[in-house]
Amino acid sequence: MISPIRSSATFAVVLATLLATAVTIEVVRDRLTPAHQITARYLYVRSDTALRRLAVAYQALLADVYWIRTIQHYGGDRLSIDDRNRYELLYPLLDITTTLDPRFTLAYRFGAIFLAEPFPGGPGRPDQAVALLRKGVQASPSKWEYVHDIAFVYYWQLRDAATAARWFQRASEIPGAPEWLQPLAATMLIQGGDRTSSRFLWRQLHASAEQDWLRSIAERRLVQLDALDQIDQLEAAVRRFERQVGPERLTWPRLVREGVVPGVPVDPTGTPYELDPIRGTVTVSPRSELFPMPIEPPRAGPPTS
Repeated sequence: MISPIRSSATFAVVLATLLATAVTIEVVRDRLTPAHQITARYLYVRSDTALRRLAVAYQALLADVYWIRTIQHYGGDRLSIDDRNRYELLYPLLDITTTLDPRFTLAYRFGAIFLAEPFPGGPGRPDQAVALLRKGVQASPSKWEYVHDIAFVYYWQLRDAATAARWFQRASEIPGAPEWLQPLAATMLIQGGDRTSSRFLWRQLHASAEQDWLRSIAERRLVQLDALDQIDQLEAAVRRFERQVGPERLTWPRLVREGVVPGVPVDPTGTPYELDPIRGTVTVSPRSELFPMPIEPPRAGPPTS
């Protein structure tokens, strides 16, 4: 008769071997298959209850495996040229990952950014981002960062400054939260959100982020805000020219000849802005590293420069 101790040890060895083999096979598969051709739509095990029973004392290890799969899924779909069912497994993978390891901070915070990212850079599901972060708050009520991130999603993606302010206030009341959260909440309630507040938020996130990827995202958002300022200025110049000459078909070369702009304007990455010849609106080019641009929260006053 096999003793319970030997049986448990054998199970652990088999489980670890199977997990290592699965990861190795996945790595080899991804190396042999171009990212845009990755079409596998699967979860290793779909039931988090079954996973917890299977993993026993190895839930953290399985959580790491599912986190790797999450990154593969998000990265593969982001590069995919097929729009069908893109990002369909993103939330289920994140849900399983955080069920296996309820204190997986990286999965909550990074996963929320993945989920809230507008299509095609992500699924454009800020509701799922909030749901994931709420799950994190429930698992770790003292983690002010999760509450802060919920406020961030409401402000930046859902354009709901009032709700964002309430979440910022709630975050500020958690022991250990930074002092700047409380005045930010008060300011946002008064002003209803503006580009200055956006800059402040992203600068604070950039300064407090411990992970390089989070600082990189904050840097990109700050550059996008600079581009929004430039677009405001360009569109104001175009409107002034239209008032002088009346409605006409507009092009950058003509505006350069008329002295409206000194040259074809480019965004902070060096990519030329696109000009709608009929409406006179200026947008970031889909070829730019800044595309897709965020949808701004409502602003109480005129654009800041």
